[in-house]
Amino acid sequence: MRILAVDTTTGSGSAALVEDGRVRAEIGVDSFGTHSARLPASIDVLLKSLRWTLAELDGFAVTPGPGSFTGIRIGLSTIQAFAFASGKPVAPVSSLRAMAWKLRNDGVPSVCPLHDAKKGEIYAALYSFEKTKMKALVPEGAYTPERLLKLLPKGRKILFIGGGYPLLVSAMDGGRKDKAVLSPRTPFIAPEVGLLGAGIIAAGKGIAPDKLEPLYLRRSQAEEGR
Repeated sequence: MRILAVDTTTGSGSAALVEDGRVRAEIGVDSFGTHSARLPASIDVLLKSLRWTLAELDGFAVTPGPGSFTGIRIGLSTIQAFAFASGKPVAPVSSLRAMAWKLRNDGVPSVCPLHDAKKGEIYAALYSFEKTKMKALVPEGAYTPERLLKLLPKGRKILFIGGGYPLLVSAMDGGRKDKAVLSPRTPFIAPEVGLLGAGIIAAGKGIAPDKLEPLYLRRSQAEEGR
């Protein structure tokens, strides 16, 4: 199975090609405000590097959020266009789940992915791994650092990942701060989006492009203004 995966939820945008459970190629760039310009070029480079065509893909995977509202729209619209043109299914994969999946083999009982949601909040969740399955211990949401800290179990080893980490650490007391560990892995998650998305499509749970919806977890600034 061949999958094109895309993530544009943060400035650390990425794209990847996955085939039969293996990441065959990926491109990641950490820079805000240029997704619309660089994403089509990145996809073109990836496809040409493996001599694949869109017609040869079995489906697409994309992060519908949470993250930057503008970035989310760029990723969704790009994948929707490809899916409409090819008639292939789409697998939506939460950016938080993909970030956590990146650490599935790191040997820690719990993983907490974090996006800076701005306005003093963090998009976050807490997951545990049981063999090849991931269980949510704290649901995905937009939290203040103080609220999230109350939800995270004390005394449990947690590995953090993502750009929201500094905001959370700033709200920790000394003892908890000393035990907080940030994963050194890169922020690029398109490979994980592709691997998780391939499983969704293989299970027959891929969706049509017109059913693809953003996962915001909170209202946009425009909606709040109204």
